[in-house]
Amino acid sequence: MRLPAEWERQSGVQLTWPDDTTPWYELEKVQECYARIAEAVLEHENLLIVTTSPEDTARRIEELATGLGLDIDIYRIIFCECGINDTWARDHGGISVYGDNGEKYLYDFVFNGWGLKFASDKDNLITRKIFFDNVFNEDVMCVDMRPFVLEGGSIDSDGQGTLLTTAECLCSVNRNEYLDRDEIEAELRSAFGLKRIIWLEHGAIAGDDTDSHVDIMARFCSPDTIAYTKCYDEADENYAELSAMEEQLKGLATPDGKPYNLVPLPLPEPMYLDGYRLPASYANFLIINGAVLVPGAGADTDEIARERLQAVFPDREVKVIDCRPLLSGHGSLHCVTMQFPEGWIN
Repeated sequence: MRLPAEWERQSGVQLTWPDDTTPWYELEKVQECYARIAEAVLEHENLLIVTTSPEDTARRIEELATGLGLDIDIYRIIFCECGINDTWARDHGGISVYGDNGEKYLYDFVFNGWGLKFASDKDNLITRKIFFDNVFNEDVMCVDMRPFVLEGGSIDSDGQGTLLTTAECLCSVNRNEYLDRDEIEAELRSAFGLKRIIWLEHGAIAGDDTDSHVDIMARFCSPDTIAYTKCYDEADENYAELSAMEEQLKGLATPDGKPYNLVPLPLPEPMYLDGYRLPASYANFLIINGAVLVPGAGADTDEIARERLQAVFPDREVKVIDCRPLLSGHGSLHCVTMQFPEGWIN
């Protein structure tokens, strides 16, 4: 088995569309943000949108495209009708895995609302629904991974057998508490054909509901490069945990024994909603064909993050999309998307 890296060629990206049945703050602004993400994805590859009402969503996207001056060809979007609780496709979406002979497996893990924090009964059915709606090519096989609980945002792959994750999330209660850490590691190694797992022992961002998903902490950019969230302000509540994570990253080595190239991404200035800090992070970027989409915070640090990632991805356009509306749901750009490898989507 092999879990591909995000920078490998893709056939499309999934969004789960926010509507008035979902618990979003300032829904209109959130939909505008989704529309901008949709436009950016469609410049490079296919787009799959899961929605409670394809007709209403298509109409809404056309309205947004007209009002915002976006170039969105509605006929290039694949719509799939499905009941939803929320719109975090990274965590309820299927995970794409290759077999030894190139077989295409769509893993359907249990999604339980980040450890039973939120309702997930409808979201947990989405992967099976879109599979049986023939969204994927006929050589893609859906594999039921129950009872193992796993969210896509909790893991990151270098495509060569190394997995990056956090102990805080994968070993948390209400996910797979019937397993100890060694047993969880064995499950992951078997499912993804892993040669090794890097467990980050530190790393936390205030306002995060996911128990420290790795996709807001540290991300592979290539087999020997990791971009990570760095806090420069010693007075910041995130400083201690992020600094401890940085020290662990500095001590890591690639499979051939060389230090990783480390790319620090600044922690955005604190943002709050109703007195609660929001978990902004530039590490929540999405790699697609020919581009890297970075969640903007409307600050000078947006350009710093963009420049640092552009240096890492010289052959891709690194584009900042203002994702402040998504932070109201305590997530961001990578959290609302899920990519599928080339040749997977019809």
